[in-house]
Amino acid sequence: MREPIHQASRKAWRNGAFSDGARLIPEETALALTYNGGTYAVMMGTPEDLDDFAVGFSLSEGVVQSADEIETLDIVELDDGIELRMWLKSEKADRLAERRRQIAGPTGCGLCGIDSIAEAVRPAAVVQAGRVFAPREIMSAMAAVAPLQEINHQTRAVHAAAFWTDGRGIVALREDVGRHNALDKLAGALARNEVAASDGMVLLTSRVSVEMVQKTAALGAPLMVAVSAPTALAVRMAEAAGVTLVAIARSDGFEIFTHPERVIGAATGKESRYVVVA
Repeated sequence: MREPIHQASRKAWRNGAFSDGARLIPEETALALTYNGGTYAVMMGTPEDLDDFAVGFSLSEGVVQSADEIETLDIVELDDGIELRMWLKSEKADRLAERRRQIAGPTGCGLCGIDSIAEAVRPAAVVQAGRVFAPREIMSAMAAVAPLQEINHQTRAVHAAAFWTDGRGIVALREDVGRHNALDKLAGALARNEVAASDGMVLLTSRVSVEMVQKTAALGAPLMVAVSAPTALAVRMAEAAGVTLVAIARSDGFEIFTHPERVIGAATGKESRYVVVA
C-alpha cells in the first residue's frame, strides 16, 4: 500500500543563499469508491485509514444508514490509484442503482457528485439538545489535537478531524490532505468502533463550510470546533441543524456563532456571534 508521506528533494532559498535538501510531503492519491461493481465517486486523498474513509463517506453521502449495511469492503491498489470496493446488502444496492453517478473530484472536494443546487444545500439532520460544555473543555480539547497529528508533524500540509468526549479526551483523530476526507474518515472510525457522537465534540483544523456542518450533523455531534472562520451558509445551516458552531479557536479563546446555550457561561440572545476568551 502507498505510504502516506513522501520525501521530496528540494532547493531552498534562505538568508540570501540556496541550499539543497529534502522535505517530507503528504502523498495524494486517487481514491475510487465503488458499490456493487459500479463507480460512485473518485476523490483525491491521503492513502491512510481507508477503511474508515470508505465507511464514513458512505454514511455522509447517505449511501448507507449504518456501517453494517456494507457487507464487504476490499481495498485494491491499482497503478494509478486505489479502489475501495464495497458490496451492499441487496435492498441498499437496488436503491443506489437509481442514483449512481460517476464523478472525478479535486483534492478534498466536499460536493463532488452533487448534481443539483437543492442537493448541495440539503437540510442537515437536526441534532438533539445533548450535553453542555465548559469553555475550558473546548480549549483543552483543541490544544490536544496538534500533538496527535503525526502526518502533519512531518509535512505541515494535512488537515485533521478529531472527536472528544468527557473523561476520555480525544477518542479518534484522522488526517488527510482534504478536510472533508478527514471528517469522513473520522465518521467511519466512530461508526466502526460504535462510538456515539451525541455527548462529544468534533474538532477541525480547517475552516467550516456548509458540507462540514452537514457531515457533523449527520454524526449527531452537538458541538463542532474549528480553528478558522465559518462561511455564512455554514452558520445558517448550523443554526437550523441545532449544532453549536464554535470557530476561530486559538490559544486565547474562541467565538460561538450558533446555539451558545451549550457552552456554560455564554451569553444568550439574538446576536449570532459570541466571543469567549479563555
